[in-house]
Amino acid sequence: MTGVVELDARAVAESVRVAGAVKPGQWELPTPCPDWNLGELLAHMAGQHAGFAAALRGEDAGLAAFAPLPLGDDPAAGYAAIADDVLAAFAAPGTQERTVLLPEIHPALRFPAPTAIGFHLLDYVVHAWDVAVSIGTTVDLDPQVLAAALSVAEQVPQGASRTAPGAAFGPVLPTHDGASVLDRVLTLSGRSPNWRG
Repeated sequence: MTGVVELDARAVAESVRVAGAVKPGQWELPTPCPDWNLGELLAHMAGQHAGFAAALRGEDAGLAAFAPLPLGDDPAAGYAAIADDVLAAFAAPGTQERTVLLPEIHPALRFPAPTAIGFHLLDYVVHAWDVAVSIGTTVDLDPQVLAAALSVAEQVPQGASRTAPGAAFGPVLPTHDGASVLDRVLTLSGRSPNWRG
């Protein structure tokens, strides 16, 4: 069984690839995240990388550590650099034995590092798709990554919290018989696989 750190790295690498495919005039495009255009979504993704990296390094990462990061004149390059940083933090010796605080998920509960990295993996499978569909392309995620993301998505609580302002995922959407694993991940995360900007 491939470890969660490697699977997460594959999801993040795909998010870097699709971000690198964004053309200069496309950063204002709408995304499946209704509050963010494409540039704002990438800034959010970078900020989440920074917050997770701080948490996994054992720093007391408050909510501010997860705030969107401005990415300058070359957003894709800035995003790739912060993606490298979070992957290095996840792979560092001793990381897997830590428990970490993720204040966006719970203000006080500490999660085992592999669980936290699983949350990150799900987020970047979904966000890689968000970026790709916004520019009219597709993601290339292998079956192991998708299976791991589905396992995490199935455990995300449902209920009123999903309709609260700033919720990470919207309410679960219906799916159809024979839906792909990616489509199941998306609908469990409140995304319509049929979304088109």
